Amino acid sequence: MEKLHGSIKKISEGVDWLLSACILLVSLGGLVTMKSFTPAESGADFFGRQVIWLGASFAVFFVFSFIDFRFLRRTGVLVGLYLFFGALLLLLFAVGKIAHGAESWFSFFSLSFQPVDLTKLVLVLVLAKYFSRRHVEIKYVKHILISALYAFIPFVLVLLQPDFGSAVIIMLIWLGMVLVSGISKMHLLYVLGSGALGFFLLWNFAFAPYQKDRIRSFLDPLANIHTSGYNAYQSTIAVGSGQISGKGVGYGTQSRLQFLPERQTDFIFAAFAEEWGFVGALSLLLLYMVIVYRVLYQASLYASNFEMLFGMGLGILFISHILINIGMNLGLLPVTGIPLPFMSYGGSHLLAEFSGLGILAGMRRYSSRPAHRDDMKHEFLGI
Repeated sequence: MEKLHGSIKKISEGVDWLLSACILLVSLGGLVTMKSFTPAESGADFFGRQVIWLGASFAVFFVFSFIDFRFLRRTGVLVGLYLFFGALLLLLFAVGKIAHGAESWFSFFSLSFQPVDLTKLVLVLVLAKYFSRRHVEIKYVKHILISALYAFIPFVLVLLQPDFGSAVIIMLIWLGMVLVSGISKMHLLYVLGSGALGFFLLWNFAFAPYQKDRIRSFLDPLANIHTSGYNAYQSTIAVGSGQISGKGVGYGTQSRLQFLPERQTDFIFAAFAEEWGFVGALSLLLLYMVIVYRVLYQASLYASNFEMLFGMGLGILFISHILINIGMNLGLLPVTGIPLPFMSYGGSHLLAEFSGLGILAGMRRYSSRPAHRDDMKHEFLGI
């Protein structure tokens, strides 16, 4: 019995059970919503595939939680990962699959893979490493510019696909990690002010009228509900029609009658809110709050700056996805194709999200062990 108790204790170490329970509930919410789509369409297929993806993602999380990820502190490893995923983003322009107007997918027979999801995770690791090495001299403005360069390269490659939503997430990851790293806020304001001034000059002296119209349409998705704003308009109808308690599982008319587009991915929150109402939507938001809180709380427990900053960056990644996705479902933000974490259909983002949580759990499990002698070695690119 003692041996069995020891094995159970070893398995449970590093696993945040409250966090895992909340993620499981959110994932089940997505599955129930997909299952409620009418059998005449491909809703059952979404459900079946999502079950497989969730099973694989939970397995990745479990395996990763037993890995000692202190090797990620080594500059050579992070540089290799950064260059590898940068090369994948470049390769997309040659052999990538175009879906919804963006050349952002690799297609292998019946499977598709979107490298930008794991690229975001790698960027969090790279920035965590960079800022953890510069906590003494972090006040200098050059660290804002150098760290921005790390984010700018994947930002441009993703923007050219074009995948504006993921490009925005990349910049939000950088901005969030800059804010929590201790960098001088005055220097950051100078940089952001320069960017705002540049946009002002372009708007008044460079952009053509049709370019301004495109930007206005993007910023106000409900401006033209018959063309570019149709998706956002149908989403707001679905959310509002749920009222207080919802229409009931399987009775969401916007989803069942296919008025709501991309209801299994971009607009799954609207489909869920239509069936579960304000009470269900509020419960979902509370679950996300607990998830983000537990991730940030775990980050605060680490003695090492690298692990702490990685946890903070992972929390920023989740917050960005949640706010942008729900914002576009409510018609408050432009429609950008950003999935809702743990809930939207798809394997790429689920694997990236659970990988990040698995890395965090592995760091927690081995955080008390001494670092490798090469972990903090100053090497290539100043990381």
